[in-house]
Amino acid sequence: MSRKHRDLMKVLIGEIVGGSLQEGDRLPREADIAEDFEVSRGVARECIRGLEERGLVSVKHGRGATVLPARNWDTFDPEILTALLQGTGSRAILGDYLECRRILEVEAAGLAAARATDEEIESLGQAFAHMKTSAERARANPSAEDQYQEADIAFHRAVIAASENVALGRITEPIHRALSAAMGQHARPEARFERGLPEHEKILRGIEKRKPDAARAAMREHLATVENYIREYDSDGARRRT
Repeated sequence: MSRKHRDLMKVLIGEIVGGSLQEGDRLPREADIAEDFEVSRGVARECIRGLEERGLVSVKHGRGATVLPARNWDTFDPEILTALLQGTGSRAILGDYLECRRILEVEAAGLAAARATDEEIESLGQAFAHMKTSAERARANPSAEDQYQEADIAFHRAVIAASENVALGRITEPIHRALSAAMGQHARPEARFERGLPEHEKILRGIEKRKPDAARAAMREHLATVENYIREYDSDGARRRT
């Protein structure tokens, strides 16, 4: 995807998700989009196709592209999720994702404690070690926060892999991908290091010791912390705006 294609896609997604273009509205014609944004018709065509693939519009020959209701949107798509989180309902939307994650990952931790192979436990230990290294780097250099975020997600994926449930991995993959895109603007790095590392270690120890109840409890505690510091972040932001 070219930069022009990507930038145009973000604008059009933002207009639909933000309500400038509402359900039932028709997008401008391909030629008009190309002229307005100073891109080729090919770029405009690819963007409209991308909107259709994401469930944002329906394209019919001779009628152009029509905006679809929100229930059709692929809210696992990072671009759509980012646009949604910039709106007034961001807390509720992020809450839905975190609730999904809690439902799935608490049990996944228990399954991992019961089923993980020695190799999977070793991989989980390596993922946690990478989290600690990334945290130290990010403490000294805030620009490295993205690396810690990626290491965090990698740890949770390792827990899912250790559950020995292939379907669970497929279900949680888009949730992790979407949350990875969303967490940057809601994250509190200091909380993630001070609270997050010990909590991840508790998850690891529960799985290492083959204690499903302890692993579930540790995962539940950790995900509650994530939800709490997002609420704190939102509250702090609200106070700054008043």
